Amino acid sequence: MKVTIFGIGYVGLVQAAVLADVGHHVMCVDVDQDKVDNLKKGIIPIHEPGLTPLVVDNHQAGRLEFTTDAALGVHHGEIQMIAVGTPPDEDGSADLQYVLAVAQTIASHMNSNKIIIDKSTVPVGTADKVAARVNEVLHTRGETYEVHVVSNPEFLKEGCAVSDCKRPDRIVVGTDHDETADTLRELYAPFNRNHDRFIKMDVRSAELTKYAANCMLATKISFMNEMANLADRLGADIEAVRQGIGSDSRIGYQFIYPGCGYGGSCFPKDVQALIRTADGIDYDASLLKSVEAVNDRQKHKLFEMISNHFDGKLKGKTIALWGLSFKPNTDDMRQAPSRTLMEALWQAGATVQAFDPEAMSECQRIYGVRDDLALMGTQIQALKGADALVIVTDWQHFKAPDFATVKQCLREPLLFDGRNLFEPERMKKQGFIYYSIGRPQ
Repeated sequence: MKVTIFGIGYVGLVQAAVLADVGHHVMCVDVDQDKVDNLKKGIIPIHEPGLTPLVVDNHQAGRLEFTTDAALGVHHGEIQMIAVGTPPDEDGSADLQYVLAVAQTIASHMNSNKIIIDKSTVPVGTADKVAARVNEVLHTRGETYEVHVVSNPEFLKEGCAVSDCKRPDRIVVGTDHDETADTLRELYAPFNRNHDRFIKMDVRSAELTKYAANCMLATKISFMNEMANLADRLGADIEAVRQGIGSDSRIGYQFIYPGCGYGGSCFPKDVQALIRTADGIDYDASLLKSVEAVNDRQKHKLFEMISNHFDGKLKGKTIALWGLSFKPNTDDMRQAPSRTLMEALWQAGATVQAFDPEAMSECQRIYGVRDDLALMGTQIQALKGADALVIVTDWQHFKAPDFATVKQCLREPLLFDGRNLFEPERMKKQGFIYYSIGRPQ
């Protein structure tokens, strides 16, 4: 099948590569000429395991194309997929200007019937707005092509996006048009073989499903961080509590790991956007507001622990950071807890020596060159001469360090563990002053 995808970010590029890999002919359209040129050379703009060979192989095979020519893209595919960004507005609501701009572009160039898929995460009612924009342009052109706008949200996890796309838990399709649903069932047939993952529903329910999924996961994280803070004050061990509740099949172990808060491009934005949607219909989404408030507070937890240890005297201190990305296996630092921590440390007069396996360039892009930030070549180099080590991201590289070397490099054996990677008793025996989340010292 011929598919056109507008937007070559995390969602658009991964979806395009995976669709091309099963034999579809996919054309990606983006306004960024440099990005398009680099992709043609095999230079991938994001770090995502398994993505680079997928893009390179399918581009070389002619199944995956990249262009800035929107008209060419519109003429290419019966299926037009919108996967552009929906950044938060000043009030936290999703900004639809790029989605609607693509809708207008499609309507301006189309010369046959089209299926338009909203792949971007968009508020309930967006498909109606896309359809209205398309029909308005077609009316102005004096054309009467048939257009069906479908909500087909993505459920990809950064760091696992390729495997999630190849082996989806579910394929949600929001449409009231049976023939359109059949076309999408054919599109996704290669990923729907073992058992039927295809879930057809109305458009608005599909749009809400995406937000509901992310907000549920964010709620689990904030709930566990709330419990960790209670455990801290009650003298309980949150890791024991986690095992105790996770063994309940109704709860499970996923997304109940306490830590220093969630980040990234999805959870913070989607929780905020759904709160604004609720405000717009005069409903007080009190639970979602609490989820957001708990997470905002949790992102400051590590700094509070560090500041308390040093009695607020951080000026002139050097803090080693392991982990900059908001989660492992990505270079994404959007809303990352590391940013909250570093900015607080700088405000207090401390210097940061940081290492991350993938996010160093992204950190440099965000903060530039500054005297109080040193990006180090290895995790050991980040330790040298530092007054403390802080673990912010639970990369595999950090889970079994040589503690003797860590102690030797630090000025004192002081470790703040924002991801509860180690056992407190073991750390004491190793001679460390060890702080973690929701566990007795």
